Amino acid sequence: MIDFAAISCRFLCSVAEVPQDMWNALAGPQPFLRHEFLQALEESGSVGGHCGWQAEPLAVYRGAELAALVPVYRKTHSYGEYVFDWSWAHAYEAAGLHYYPKLVVAVPYTPVSGPRVLCGPKQCPTDIMQAAAHALRTRAAATGASSVHWLFTDAACSETLAGAGFSRRTGFQFHWHNDRWTSFDDYLAALSAPKRKNIRRERRQVADAGVRYVVYEGLALRESLWDAFYDLYRATIAKYGAIAYLTRDFFSRIGASVPGVVLILGYTAATPVAGALFFRDEKTLYGRYWGGLAPLSGLHFETCYYQAIDYCLAHGIERFEAGAQGAHKLSRGFLPTPTYSMHWLDHPQFQRAVDDFLAQENAGLEIVLNELNEHTPFRKPS
Repeated sequence: MIDFAAISCRFLCSVAEVPQDMWNALAGPQPFLRHEFLQALEESGSVGGHCGWQAEPLAVYRGAELAALVPVYRKTHSYGEYVFDWSWAHAYEAAGLHYYPKLVVAVPYTPVSGPRVLCGPKQCPTDIMQAAAHALRTRAAATGASSVHWLFTDAACSETLAGAGFSRRTGFQFHWHNDRWTSFDDYLAALSAPKRKNIRRERRQVADAGVRYVVYEGLALRESLWDAFYDLYRATIAKYGAIAYLTRDFFSRIGASVPGVVLILGYTAATPVAGALFFRDEKTLYGRYWGGLAPLSGLHFETCYYQAIDYCLAHGIERFEAGAQGAHKLSRGFLPTPTYSMHWLDHPQFQRAVDDFLAQENAGLEIVLNELNEHTPFRKPS
């Protein structure tokens, strides 16, 4: 039983209502959870306004002490989440009900697993997480939100939320892990011969086309570089008919304030033809956005994957998370890694239907993961 008398919760209108140093003391090492990143999304217009993401962060207090923060957003659509619930929304609408708005605990446009109840370096107490879950359900019921969704939760949060009545949905991504390799050739030697040959061919195609890469970090992130990258980002989004969630101003803001920003640009002569934006902490490199102009075979793989692996090897980084989806990553040394999200719907009949759906989906996914793990690109032990 939770002593709710000792714990209180308050919903805010912006991360700016919490001082930056207080937020970051609870956020942990991931750059996306930092005050500067979340505030850049708000102040650049990438969330808020008519974007369909309205910030409603939750502050949790134990007595008078700020014990935890939760990045909460009120959503009027399901874009930019990378956990797809469009079929649930359509079922609601078919029944004459409204699925939107809904409450989402997430970092907008960022499919990276991590803590969602931010409590600092120590393990978040169970009663604090349960109190946050209770506050979100109460908020949903009081404000007409159909449901509460926690996206890309870490293992501890997922277990606690399951015990608090949330339903688990399992997905997966492909992550690269550094097995103490000292160079790219050392890494390639661990792969099977066909995979090794293919990667060398892809890298050679880009090099033979005269593309050279430059890594920019920290004070080197000038506005002219952001102009070049934003042009690449927008061109690629337009090519695939996607949505440009992020404004140009967002990139200036994160470049000036968020630690761990890594921008890699590829040039032919002095012209940028490809670029990828990454974030890092001490152990992990996170691939987020990319763009390319040259119709060159292998350009995407070189820019987004091989240059990033080179960076990890040079800096002793243990893991590279290259983003959502992409089975093509498996043959390039990225292994399947489960991800989790937790869901609660206020309508009991739809909650039961979603539970049935998730039971089937999760069982099927376990089979897929087993099959993928049987076909890794690495050489079998002799």
